[in-house]
Amino acid sequence: MTALLEVDNLVKHFVADRNLFGRPRAFVKAVDGVSFAVEAGETLALVGESGCGKSTVSRLVLRLIEADSGSVRFEGRDLAALNADELRAFRRKAQIIFQDPYASLNPRMTVGQILTEPLVLHELVPSARRRERVEELLRVVGLEPRFARRYPHEFSGGQRQRIAIARALAVEPRLIICDEPVSALDVSIRSQILNLLRDLQLRLGLAYIFVSHDLAVVKHIADRVAVMNLGTIVETADAQSLFSAPHHPYSRALLSAIPVPKPHAKRGRIVLQGEMPSALNPPSGCRFHTRCPHVVARCRSEQPALVADAAGHATACHRVAELPPAEAILPHDGAFSPVLEKLVAAFSGGTEGAGKFGVDTVAATPRAT
Repeated sequence: MTALLEVDNLVKHFVADRNLFGRPRAFVKAVDGVSFAVEAGETLALVGESGCGKSTVSRLVLRLIEADSGSVRFEGRDLAALNADELRAFRRKAQIIFQDPYASLNPRMTVGQILTEPLVLHELVPSARRRERVEELLRVVGLEPRFARRYPHEFSGGQRQRIAIARALAVEPRLIICDEPVSALDVSIRSQILNLLRDLQLRLGLAYIFVSHDLAVVKHIADRVAVMNLGTIVETADAQSLFSAPHHPYSRALLSAIPVPKPHAKRGRIVLQGEMPSALNPPSGCRFHTRCPHVVARCRSEQPALVADAAGHATACHRVAELPPAEAILPHDGAFSPVLEKLVAAFSGGTEGAGKFGVDTVAATPRAT
């Protein structure tokens, strides 16, 4: 069966410098041979440090920027072959939620106008039903219909991100790219937005590409995880396998940095030495070898292939079979205190109480004058 989205050997290099004649002479290798697939109703997380190419991949998938080479196929169709009308039809099926809810909404438009715009553009709803449809969208994301008359600056960050989610849902997509949708929000609000995204996925059968550098967030929403380093994928597996037994040294270092709310938990912290290499001139061989504690001569000269084991856990590392077990970097004792368990449960459940399907309804909050 064909996957909903198939990305094959995707490459994007940005020109960083030109000579006197305007010819490129330096490139940022933002994405350099990325391949993955996303099934309908699945969440694939793209994780890695800032600058590893995660957001660039998400924009290449939507053809917001054009790839240098490689292919992106959605429902079996090559996106590079689509004309303008076909591309508009594709964009109805694939939407994006941006990181910053303060910048992604037009401050000169009311919420009702923001949600009506995609309905008009794609001619989805007759004009007589647009107001009703806007109210339905607001209810779906846990906001009150009367908010349609307000402007974005009248809302909190979490409420704005709910509006951005409603805008993405307006065209009834099959795939939504979430580009760090909770990184700009308070910790107490993040769990509410993550719960909302999960509830919507279960109700509507949505597929997500969840872009994030926060593995603690990814652990609670992803079905599969792809770890990126300097424009390439170095490890991919289902979320449970990757978090319980990461194979690649880079993945282990990322996991060891996750804060654990267990005061007495013991684990080994992996501190990478040196600076992250520049994408202008990435290292030869394995791109992680300049910071890897297990580097050998082969790593410096030969780029490892992404090879899957019998369980489907794929790793791009020459020494994957020789590395020590990963259990030492994960907490193995200690427990949540009763007070902390109660606090986490309160944050996960929302502040206003869960409505139908677990979606919280957010009421208006008075603004300071």
